[in-house]
Formats: sequence, C-alpha cells, structure tokens
Amino acid sequence: MANDGNELGDFLRTRRAAVDPLRVGMPDDGRLRRVPGLRREELAQLAHISVDYIVRLEQGRTRRVSREVLDALADALELAPDERVYLFTVADVALAAPSRPARPEVAPQLRQLLDTMHDVPAMVLRRGMEVLAWNKGAAALLTDFGALPPAERNLIRLTFLDPDLRALYADWPRAARECVAFLRNEAARTPHDPALRALIDELTTRDPDFRTWWASHQVRGARQLTKTYNHPLAGRLTLDVQQFTVDTHPDQLLVAYTAEPDSPASEGLRFLLNWSASAVSAVLPASTVLPASAAPVR
Repeated sequence: MANDGNELGDFLRTRRAAVDPLRVGMPDDGRLRRVPGLRREELAQLAHISVDYIVRLEQGRTRRVSREVLDALADALELAPDERVYLFTVADVALAAPSRPARPEVAPQLRQLLDTMHDVPAMVLRRGMEVLAWNKGAAALLTDFGALPPAERNLIRLTFLDPDLRALYADWPRAARECVAFLRNEAARTPHDPALRALIDELTTRDPDFRTWWASHQVRGARQLTKTYNHPLAGRLTLDVQQFTVDTHPDQLLVAYTAEPDSPASEGLRFLLNWSASAVSAVLPASTVLPASAAPVR
C-alpha cells in the first residue's frame, strides 16, 4: 500500500521542511542545518508545545491531538486553509468516514440534465474524480469514456496514464500536481475507500512523477479552476471548470466546462460541440473547414 500509516507525521515533517526559519523569526545561531526548514525544537517553540510531543507526533506514536494543539501547529507552520483542514482530518483518525458504495447510481433526472446541456461539456463525478456519467460534449473534449472499462473511468488516473488525455493539457505538470493535491485531500477525507486506495497504489507504482508529488503532501480542496487544452480538433481552449455539489448525492459533483463569451476558446468550443452533436464519424471529412481559432494543434 502507498499509505505507510503515518499520514500525520509525514505531513508535519514535509510542512516543517517548507518553512523558512528566518521568515518566521528564528535567528541564525550559526549551527549547520542538516535538513531544510524548521528544526523540531523551533517548531515546538513557535507552537508552544514540547519537543518530545513533536517527536511523538512525527513518529506516529501520538495521533489524538487537541484542537488547540492543532491550531498552534497550523499557525506555526503557516498552513494554507486547505492544508489546515487536511491536518485536522489526518489527526482525527477516530472519525474516519465509512467506505463509499462501489458503483454509486446517478439519478435519472441528473442524466437527463446532462443530455440537455448541448452547449456545455459536462460530467457527473464521484469526489475521487471517478466519472459516473457524461454528455457528448465531455466525450468530445476529453475522451470517449464509454470505450473505457468502468474501473479506468477516473480523471486523475487518465491524467497520468492515458497518453492522449495527458497530451491535451497545455501545462500537464501543473494539472497533474493539482490532481495529486486533490487526491491527497480526498484520501484523508475517506481513508478507508478501497477504490481510492487502489488508485493511489496503482499511480504510485506506475508513475514516478506521481510518487514524487504524492510524497510532498500538498493538499487542496475543490475550488474554481481554469484549464487550458491543446485540442486536436478545436485548437487551444482555455475553459473555466465549474463544480456543483449534487444535493441528493453529496459525494457527487456536476462538473461543467465553459468558455469566456466571445473569446477564441468560445468559438473553438462551439465548433467542437457542433461536431460532436452531428453524430458523424470522429474523423472529419477532408472538405470540413475549421474556424481560424480552432485549427488543429500540430
């Protein structure tokens, strides 16, 4: 398993290493620093707790931590909001959420909504980025999900392991790191989900970049995203990724891809959606004329 059972200790060590001692007021005492970032005694001083307690936390010998101590550690480590939430999640192991259903159902009304969104690529995802349902626009933009085995319909998995989807990203490293940070957050939120554990294990085994970024313990939650794709049919598309929680199924998200009105991306996306709606062969006839903004990427 990719999880070594000490998520709290690993996270504290990586965040401690990322803090500049001078920036947080630690004087240069002339001693050689064997590792980057704060020493354990410096973190203990900033958080007003004992060095021994820091050692026990980082070694996994203590997990039950008070809210006051976690707040003090988060302040001392200058954690971002997502990182602070993650710290509380991995520390409070007694409140782990139950496993999610293996194959959650998408409500018929939600599937109908997808089918009526002719002008917007859209999908229903489970929170681990498993693709549960999609419309023609999403398939045209990203990949033919229906041609994949259900176990492979996961956007994070495809981002790392599918060469065609990987090539779509104008900045693949940035998109991939965002995936890892999101997955790290989800793994903490649902640590006993077998599908997530299997995904993490597979990517850790098969992709060296994933192994490196996973070890960095970067985390983030759902937020407004903008992604740029170099699409072979529609050209360069910079799209906003809208995410909506499904009230009746809290573990599901409705995700839609939209372009700024009257932009080159809007023109290219409109061309792509019109093409996908025509229900013709995926290979364009030689006589087809693309809009100037949607020339194929070479």
